[in-house]
Amino acid sequence: MLHIGIDAGGTSTRATVVTTAGECVGYAQGSGGNPISSGKQKASAAVISAAETALKRADSTLADVGKIVLAMAGSSAGESGEWLSDPLLSHGFSGTLSWESDLLATYFSGVFSSFGYAVVSGTGAAVIRVENGRIASTTDGLGWLLGDLGSGFWIGHHVALAVMAEIDGRGPATTLTPRLLDMLKVSSDGPYVQGRPATLPRLITELYGLRPVELAQFAPLAFAESRDDVARGILDEAGTLLARSVVTAHTSPGPLVIGGSVLAQSGRLADAFAAHLAEHDITPEIVRVSDGAVGSAVLALRRLGVEITSDVFHTVTTTVAQQR
Repeated sequence: MLHIGIDAGGTSTRATVVTTAGECVGYAQGSGGNPISSGKQKASAAVISAAETALKRADSTLADVGKIVLAMAGSSAGESGEWLSDPLLSHGFSGTLSWESDLLATYFSGVFSSFGYAVVSGTGAAVIRVENGRIASTTDGLGWLLGDLGSGFWIGHHVALAVMAEIDGRGPATTLTPRLLDMLKVSSDGPYVQGRPATLPRLITELYGLRPVELAQFAPLAFAESRDDVARGILDEAGTLLARSVVTAHTSPGPLVIGGSVLAQSGRLADAFAAHLAEHDITPEIVRVSDGAVGSAVLALRRLGVEITSDVFHTVTTTVAQQR
């Protein structure tokens, strides 16, 4: 039978169809499949659509699938999954559905070793230590209010704070200010209002009109203005914070898989990250991955009891690349 690994994110869902031997025979990408961000109905529709599209490339249907593993943020095998299991049943699926962490899918997208580490730094940020193929430790991943230190949200938030500080007279001038004002289409003209530049209340209105997590959209400004002292300071601190999470999770040498857009970029942040790890004598083999598609398929095979050797892992990674 065929098996499917689903990497379900808030903005996109990837379905990877594999044989028991690890050969990818179908792949598709669809809209967000996380029920928290998309709602259960839209999420289930996105997952099923991606799965059926991937299966179509393999001339198969859900009736031909024995195992589906869904990797997503905050998921666990103990969670109720009727929002997906019932719709899958109505579409002909009679196999077994299992749940895994998207962090573990990221890890197994880069390596097949049963011990190692993964750091994911996108909108949020978290680090895991993997032992015996399972998550043994998780650091951060606490969300925008309580953590996600060094994430895209954290960087974007600090960009906004730096701009507000300059306009309010509490902080140094920064080239981030005109970039943020231009991005939000906020005019810098006008008289003072209650002793403050007119720009300030306009910017406050725009920023408070966003959902907190949407501040992550300002993170690219820090990377674009990396010659600016303030922007450099933000990037340096973000890289150090991400490294501290790795140091917290670290117990012994192992590979480090890096996922997410933040650490994917070379420059100040990545340099600060590496420098802080080196200060703690941590110099791991680093593998960068774009998503958890390969890992979700590997997790499906592991759930079936398939031994993931270097040959099996090579088969999965190369055939997924061919199907994309």
